[in-house]
Amino acid sequence: MTWGSDIKRQNDSFGALGSVLLISFILIYLIMVALYDSFIYPFVVLFSIPVAVIGAFLALNLSQSHLSLFALLGMIMLMGLVVKNAILIVDFTNQLKAQGMYYKDALIEAGKGRMRPILMTSISMIVGMLPIAMAQGTASEWKNGLAWVIIGGVTSSLILTVYLVPVVYYVVDSIKERFTSKKTLVKQ
Repeated sequence: MTWGSDIKRQNDSFGALGSVLLISFILIYLIMVALYDSFIYPFVVLFSIPVAVIGAFLALNLSQSHLSLFALLGMIMLMGLVVKNAILIVDFTNQLKAQGMYYKDALIEAGKGRMRPILMTSISMIVGMLPIAMAQGTASEWKNGLAWVIIGGVTSSLILTVYLVPVVYYVVDSIKERFTSKKTLVKQ
């Protein structure tokens, strides 16, 4: 006995979207490697994606929506939307460090300076998705999952990424600082 019709098409599309999700993750990483000229700082930014995925699944569960094709498309969209918050923090921190500021002070200043743009873009995105999430017309249950995925992911990203990304950045830079101090001691 084999699954046919809708289930077969759904399994095919889920497999294709799973590979698209992986490819988008890799492309985001490669673009950020080119942006930062580093292989380490893109990992700091990518720490925001698992936080958003947790929020997306929580929102799907709380809204009692199903993981549909549109919800998976929302996950792909969410990856690009969520790394924006982390990129704002990491990029501004790197700019402040390039100006000579110590990385701890640069992180605090970047968190303060980029909080407003992060709040404004995230809240506007959440409010913009509410009509799609609350729709009850014909075939709206298909699109509701996409909106709930984005609302949940952006909300959890807004709340947790603002704290998680600076902590991960701090850990990465403190490890880099230890290695550079050991190298200078060995050279002396």
